[in-house]
Amino acid sequence: MRGFGDIPLVVKNLLIINAIFFAIKLGFGNPIDSLLALHYWDSPFFQPHQIITHMFMHGGFLHLVFNMFGLWMFGSAVEKVWGPKRFLQFFVFSGLGAALFHFIIIYFRIANLESQLELEQIQLVIAEGADALASNQNFINEQMAQLNLLYNIGIVGASGALFGVLLAFAMMFPDTELYIMFIPIPIKAKYAVIGFGAYELFSGTARIEGDNIAHFAHLGGLLFGFLMITYWKKTGKGLY
Repeated sequence: MRGFGDIPLVVKNLLIINAIFFAIKLGFGNPIDSLLALHYWDSPFFQPHQIITHMFMHGGFLHLVFNMFGLWMFGSAVEKVWGPKRFLQFFVFSGLGAALFHFIIIYFRIANLESQLELEQIQLVIAEGADALASNQNFINEQMAQLNLLYNIGIVGASGALFGVLLAFAMMFPDTELYIMFIPIPIKAKYAVIGFGAYELFSGTARIEGDNIAHFAHLGGLLFGFLMITYWKKTGKGLY
């Protein structure tokens, strides 16, 4: 019977690190989120280390479980093909790419919102927005409220890097059939990753009220994962 010791080296250590970070979050609560979650680069809460640490933070237990299940399921197969060094490079690159793509999208969303506001309103968001959110409040003006969330709420999770891993798995094992929650029939990996990408693109552009998922970070993980695989192919490393 296979156990924890059979999990590949990098995936195993990523599982452990994520569990440790979640335990720290449970112990210290919101201050840790503010310190380790990834905030927009112009936010007063932004710190350079967040570019890495946000990949090990999660919003809740189910968020952690689903991400770690995906990491174990897809990451183990990919690491066994690539080995630990190459897999770690890919995981980190996909995660960093996800963060960069998220930053780019947020930059344009903030610019669009600020173009609809007066300077005094923008300054009010910067000066008082964080305190309002800490009190579970936000501005009545819709544009100010959205701007406040973009400035002062960070993103967490390994999902961006995981989407890159999912892409690698689909390219390595395109015809592997996957059972996806709420879908009663198996779907081949090559179609599943396309479906996931389409869903993230739709959700990111639709901006459904109450949806606090960083969909464009997921797309960034897919994009930068694809770019790295393409680079490896051109330099002779190939996919396998």
